[in-house]
Order: sequence, then structure tokens, then C-alpha cells
Amino acid sequence: MTITESRTDLPALATQYAENGFVLVKGLLSKQEAASYRETSHRLLARLNRDDDPTWQSAMGMSEGKTRLQHLHDAQFYDAAFSRLLVDPRFTDVAAAVMGVEDVQLHHTKLFVKPPENGSPFPLHQDYPFFPHKYHRVGAAIFHFDDAPEEKGCVRVLPGSHLGGPREHDPSGSFHLPEVPFDDAVPQPAEAGDVLFFTYLTVHGSGVNISDEARTTWLVQYRDPSDPPTVKTHDHSLGQGMMLRGVDPTGRSGV
Repeated sequence: MTITESRTDLPALATQYAENGFVLVKGLLSKQEAASYRETSHRLLARLNRDDDPTWQSAMGMSEGKTRLQHLHDAQFYDAAFSRLLVDPRFTDVAAAVMGVEDVQLHHTKLFVKPPENGSPFPLHQDYPFFPHKYHRVGAAIFHFDDAPEEKGCVRVLPGSHLGGPREHDPSGSFHLPEVPFDDAVPQPAEAGDVLFFTYLTVHGSGVNISDEARTTWLVQYRDPSDPPTVKTHDHSLGQGMMLRGVDPTGRSGV
């Protein structure tokens, strides 16, 4: 269940987003741009030599053997290419349209590389419990810098799951949804340059990368600046409160 309309058909994108809780925008970046960002991402991770693995403990049982994941918070503070992408109207216009707002504010970003053969999965979850907001006008965009077929552990979503509002998550701290069968979520295979937008109430996850190539994505979490957080979290994220489109009418910035 994807959409292939161009980003210029913003009302159609917003309609599908409202109905299903997500929309896959094809070709938001060109293949050449995506390839350049892939190269930049891998070079950055190699230069920083990060060896921490953010794999959820709850994901360990989703595959045989130990899986691995490379990640980096706040890539825009290490390379200006990511800063330019944050304020690119091709992205921000869609983010505003699907949320039904004019102003778009940054919450945080994460760069992910699922290594080949054993790239870590993510169990099904909502993003809501990690950074709840009063009116739930919070969304995410996953930029695909290389192809993400199902065998690479592409994102999976549960269509319409946002309509039920916040769910009760595992209280252990991993916040996954063990009662939702993983196979109920619909795979969203993507090509390099595609961007998947979804609400922070949409149930989603991803499988193991069993292919012989890495899967490279950049996650941008954003919000309506008029939607106040109910719990202050992720305040360690550099640049939280940065305006990506429009203005902050509250003067609250990163608060």
C-alpha cells in the first residue's frame, strides 16, 4: 500500500496520510542525490568510528544470531549536506501538507545503516511513548539513500493504526507492542530517493537485513511547533526546535 504521485500532488498525499497514517513519496530525491547522501553517510560513520549498537533487546528474538546496526544522532551537525536537506522545500512542503499545518519544527534526526546479512530489525511500536505531545501533530520522514527491498529489512507499517490513538506499550522501557503480530504489518519496499512519511501514532517496525548490501536511511522527526510536548524528552538532541518551514508562533523553540 504505497502512493506513487509526485510531491506536487500534495492534497492526494495528505488524503492517504490521513486515511492510512503514512505515505510513501516516490523519487523525492533523484537517484544521483540519494547515491551522494549514501556515500556521505557511510564516510561520516567511518570517520567517527562509532561502535555502539542501538539494537533493541526486544528485537533479539526476531532473528537467529546476533544482529548489528550503525547509527548516528544529529548528522546535520557533522555534515552540512544534511542541514540543507532538512530545509529542502521538497521535504518540508510534504511534511507540512500531511500534518495539515504551515509550520514545521525539528524534533530530532537519526542516521541508520543496517549492515548486510545481519542488519538489526525493529519490533513493532509507535513513536508516541518516546516523546508524547498534546495534540499528536508529530511525524517522521525516512529518507532512503539506497534501495530497501523486503530482504533488506524495509520498514513495515500497520495501515490505519494511528486512528486508535496511543496504545499501551511494553512497560519494560523498550516500548514495543508484543501483542501485534509482526506479519500483520505491511512491507513498504522503497527505492533510493523515496521518502516514507508517517505519524508518530502509526505502528511500524522493520525486519532483518539478510541481503548482501547495506540499507542506509535517515530518520527525521518533526512536529507542529504549536503542539507542546507533555513530557520533555530527547532534549539532548542537537537542534531541537529549529524551524524547518515557517515560524514558531509560540516562541518556545526547543522547550
